[in-house]
Amino acid sequence: MKNSYDVIVIGGGHAGVEAAHAVARLGLTASLITLSIDKIANMPCNPHIGGSAKGVVVREVDALGGIMGIASDAHPLQIKMLNTGKGPGVQCLRSQQDKNLYPAKILSLLRENPNIDILEDEVLSLVGEGGHIDGVQTKKNGFLQSKAVILCAGTYLKARVFTGSEGKDEGPDGEPASLTLSDELHRLGVETWRLKTGTPPRLLKSSIDFSKAAIEPGMDGELAFSYSTTEFTPLSKQQPCYLIYTTDKTLEIIRENLDSSALFNGTISSVGPRYCPSIESKVVRFADKPRHQLFLEPEYEDGESIYLQGFSTAMPKEVQEEMVHSLPGLEHAVLLKYAYQIEYDAVRPEEFDSCLRLKKTDNLYIAGQVCGTSGYEEAAGLGLIAGANAALKLLGKNPLILKRNESYIGVMIDDLVTKGTDEPYRLLSSRAEYRLLLRHDNADERLCPIAHEVGLLPESAYSRYLDKQERVAMALEYLKSNLVEDRDGLKKVFEEKGLSYDARGYKGLELLKRPEFHYKDLLPLMPALAEFRLNEDAILSLETKVKFEGYLVKQKKDAENLLKQEKLRLPEELDYLHMDGLRLEARQKLAAVRPLSIGQASRISGVNPADVSVLLLNLKKMGIL
Repeated sequence: MKNSYDVIVIGGGHAGVEAAHAVARLGLTASLITLSIDKIANMPCNPHIGGSAKGVVVREVDALGGIMGIASDAHPLQIKMLNTGKGPGVQCLRSQQDKNLYPAKILSLLRENPNIDILEDEVLSLVGEGGHIDGVQTKKNGFLQSKAVILCAGTYLKARVFTGSEGKDEGPDGEPASLTLSDELHRLGVETWRLKTGTPPRLLKSSIDFSKAAIEPGMDGELAFSYSTTEFTPLSKQQPCYLIYTTDKTLEIIRENLDSSALFNGTISSVGPRYCPSIESKVVRFADKPRHQLFLEPEYEDGESIYLQGFSTAMPKEVQEEMVHSLPGLEHAVLLKYAYQIEYDAVRPEEFDSCLRLKKTDNLYIAGQVCGTSGYEEAAGLGLIAGANAALKLLGKNPLILKRNESYIGVMIDDLVTKGTDEPYRLLSSRAEYRLLLRHDNADERLCPIAHEVGLLPESAYSRYLDKQERVAMALEYLKSNLVEDRDGLKKVFEEKGLSYDARGYKGLELLKRPEFHYKDLLPLMPALAEFRLNEDAILSLETKVKFEGYLVKQKKDAENLLKQEKLRLPEELDYLHMDGLRLEARQKLAAVRPLSIGQASRISGVNPADVSVLLLNLKKMGIL
């Protein structure tokens, strides 16, 4: 075993695996240190990937050369496209994963790269002084030297698990907590804060009466997160999920036992995720709601464990039994695992920059839930960026900083470093002002060229991307230039759709712009289209370009205005605290965040347009602008 690496990654969760993979992809050596190799890329909460905005993030990770999408496509238990009745700006994939097979696939992908060493060990301390980290001290392997360190500790820093008033120091799924690294961060002057999250109970599948639940099936089609996937899981091989609702009895039990919940009796005081609250928090917060929806979802392909989504709780075990048995179909359900809440330390967002480097150091990076975020997908995106930037700095290259109009990952990082967060941050489509540009179908178009230039994307993947773009462009040009040959067939299609047919000629593009027509309608009418060999993914991209052309043009213009502000770079050494004319709050916020550009400065909470004007005036006086 080596005792020196270019980069050491602490933590083998979704952030850590992408960070190590990115470092190795850029040609450097990485040591991925995890408490348990069996828990690499573990899913301690719901074993699903994707969902609103998150599904697009997985596509972005894939377009940037990451591995989450590849692993997700290997063996999904169920997969579907969400929001198909809405516009393309909010459509996204969601898949239910096998809790054993997904981590196993991630582990095999990591082991394929000779630049990655996976060590089962515990990091006890960060070794170094003056803001420079020389390596880490581990429990089993002693001192390991490195040129950079990436902390991907997830929810393990001083983690404490609660069920009712019962609490114990441990991480998710009963793993040991990391009890020393928080103090190491404090030694470096890095501020942390307490956050919390939770997970519902798991139920024995054979003890559930599914006849009392509504079935929620997956979808057929060429549905995949990775652009490299060519084999898809048909609906016939997917497992169903089920929908149920709480009953009056459920709500009554919860209200009568609120004092027993660690969330309401003062045992837990930390902040939890707003968009994934406990069931008792939902009952209190939405007291006017007569019921709340819950989902029964499988955790394994051939296993007996069912995840009760939406039923996270901090109630004692005996109360959880009552609550579960009050639900339809679960009257005799056996609990395999009780729900719990987990408190942990996270680093405040103002402590790191857009590269995900801790500002008080020159080579310590951070990624994942320890950044104050929530979710496997957000963690993967942050891990990839942290890994890339740690490696790029060691290689003497410019950092990878994605803009808000380029990716949801860019939106997330910009939100964190400019606005901060007062709760575990979750990506939502509403957070992106350019979400029509940040679609499921065009993640490759947005990010593959960037990833290739940086060195994250293999030549084979980039060639595949270029080939797809060429075929889509050729198909568009053909539709634009040619009339539909089969006029009798076109007339019949018009009649079937209940449309009025005009005997004049129709160009393919003219028809495709109409909401009633789709590319597949034109294939039999314009046989030459088959030559372009567009799969469902490419067809979706083509149709979106055509049908939403006007909206896309407008958002691109808006984004160009943003880019003008982003190009007005700010010197790192600016003294905001003594800048003439700035309000005290603006001075403090600017000094804390130290924005890279005028655009970023304008998005900082507490910095208003008048402050930006004063800042510009000062920059002109200094001769900077």
